Amino acid sequence: MFDSAHSDHFTRDNLPKEADWPELAFDLPDLKYPERLNAAEALLAGGAPDAPAVLWSGGAWTYADLRLTASRIANALTHDLGLVPGNRVLLRGRNTPMMIAAWYGVLLAGGVAVSTMPLLRAPELVTICDMARITLALSENGLMDEMKAAQKSTQTPLRTVGFGEESAELEALMAHASDQFTAVDTAQDDVALLAFTSGTTGKPKACMHFHRDVLAMADAYARHILSPTSDDVFCGSPPIAFTFGLGGLVVFPARFGAAVALPDAPTPTAMLDCVERHKVTMMFTAPTAYRAMLGELEKFDISSLRACVSAGESLPKATWDDWFKATGLKLMDGIGATEMIHIFISAREEDIRPGCTGKVVPGYQACVLDESGNILAPPAEGRLAVKGPTGCRYMADDRQKTYVQNGWNVTGDTYAQSEDGYFTFIARSDDMIISSGYNIGGPEVEAALLLHEAVAECAVIGVPDADRGQIVKAFVVLAEGTQASGELVKELQAHVKNTIAPYKYPRAVEFIDELPKTQTGKVQRFKLRQG
Repeated sequence: MFDSAHSDHFTRDNLPKEADWPELAFDLPDLKYPERLNAAEALLAGGAPDAPAVLWSGGAWTYADLRLTASRIANALTHDLGLVPGNRVLLRGRNTPMMIAAWYGVLLAGGVAVSTMPLLRAPELVTICDMARITLALSENGLMDEMKAAQKSTQTPLRTVGFGEESAELEALMAHASDQFTAVDTAQDDVALLAFTSGTTGKPKACMHFHRDVLAMADAYARHILSPTSDDVFCGSPPIAFTFGLGGLVVFPARFGAAVALPDAPTPTAMLDCVERHKVTMMFTAPTAYRAMLGELEKFDISSLRACVSAGESLPKATWDDWFKATGLKLMDGIGATEMIHIFISAREEDIRPGCTGKVVPGYQACVLDESGNILAPPAEGRLAVKGPTGCRYMADDRQKTYVQNGWNVTGDTYAQSEDGYFTFIARSDDMIISSGYNIGGPEVEAALLLHEAVAECAVIGVPDADRGQIVKAFVVLAEGTQASGELVKELQAHVKNTIAPYKYPRAVEFIDELPKTQTGKVQRFKLRQG
C-alpha cells in the first residue's frame, strides 16, 4: 500500500487483512494509475471548462461551474467544519446538482464520502453513523427530519449541515468560501467512499472503495462496453448512494467529458421528460422502470437515446423483447455488485444475446464454482465468481471471508456459463431480496415487524413478481389474542414503512400458526419458499 494522505486513519485501520482481499489485476493500460490520485480532481478535469456538466429543469452547470462549486464546498468543509483527510462525511440527498457537488467536495478535501439513500429512516442512519464513526453529515434541507432524529442517538457526536436552499447552512458557508481549492494529494489506495449494502443477516456491510476503484469502474465497464464520448448526455433513476447510480450519473459522464441530465423525480414520466428535454443519449435504470416506461413512450420523443443500461436486478427476456419492439433499442443488461463497485458482466450492443446477462467486462475474469469452490468447465451452472481491478473489502466485517474465497469474489448469484463465454442468471444463491433494483435484507424487515405488539414471530422471504422481479413477503405468527384481518395487514405494512426505509415494507403478508423450524429452532425459509 502507498503512503496515505489521511491523518484520520480509521478507514485504513479497518480494512480487512490483505490476505483476505480478492486477487486484483490491472492488466489493461487504462487501469494503471499513478501512486498519487484524487478521483475527484481527475474526474473534474474530464470535461472542457465551458462544456455542459450537469443539466436539470432549473438550469445547467458547466464543468467550470461544477469545479468552482465543489471547491467552495471543500473549503467550507476544511476551514469551517473542521474536516481533516480521512474523516467520513455522510451525504443525504436526492439526485440533485448540489448532491453531486457535495460528493466531489468531500473527495477533493480528502474526506471519505458515505452517500445514503434519501428514503432511509433515523435508525438506519444511526447504524451507518455508528459503524463508520461519522461526525459530520451534509443533508438536503428537505430531508433533515430523519437526520436530526438520528443525531440524537448516535454514539459519536454528530453535526448536521443542511444544503439545497439559498438559506441552507452549507450555502451560507459557501458564500464566503474561496472557489479555488487544491485537491488533497491522496494515494490511489486511500479510501474514497464507503458504500453500505443490506446484509442477509440484517447487519449492513460497508464496502470500502479506493480512489483508483472510482476511476476503474469507468475505465473498465463504461469505456469498453458503452464507449462514451463528450457529446453524450447521461440520465438515470438510481440514487447516487447506489454505486450503480454513482457510476452512471456522476463518474461515467465526467470521466469522458460528457453531461448528466437529472430527472425531477425517479419516475417513468419524469425520466422520459428528461430524455426529451435534454436529448439524453444514455439511460441507466432497473428492468422494472423500463417496463413501467413502456406505457408512456408515445407521449415523448426519445429518438436521442442510443444506449439503455439495465442493472440492479435480473432483466427478464420479456422486458427486453417489449422494449426492443417499442423502441428498436437493445437493453444492455449487466450484473454488478456494491462489493465490486459496478458492472463486471455485460455486452456491447453488437454482442447482446437476449436472455443472457453477457460476457465478462474487459479487465475482469469470471467463472462458476461448485459448492466446494472448484471451477467448473463450461457449459456449467454454479456460483458466480469474479475478479479484476476492483473487489470486496468489507469494513471490519467477518463476512469478508464468505464473499472472498480463494481470491475470487463470490457474488451470491447462481449463473450458467456457456462454452462461448456468455453468462445467464439463474437465481440468487443467498437470502437477499432484490425488488425493483433495491437490495433488501429479510432480517431487517423481520426486526421491524417484531417491534409491533401484534407480532409474536415472523419470517420474510422474496417471492417472484412479474413487475418487480421479487416482492417482500412476510409470514407472521400473531401474538396471543390478536385476530388476523386485512386492516392488520395494512397496519403492519404502515408500521414497517415508518420504522425503516419505506421500499422495504412487505407487499404481501400471510398469517400462519407457526413457522417451520429445524430441531435447533432455526427458521426453514426454504419451506416457506416452496409454499
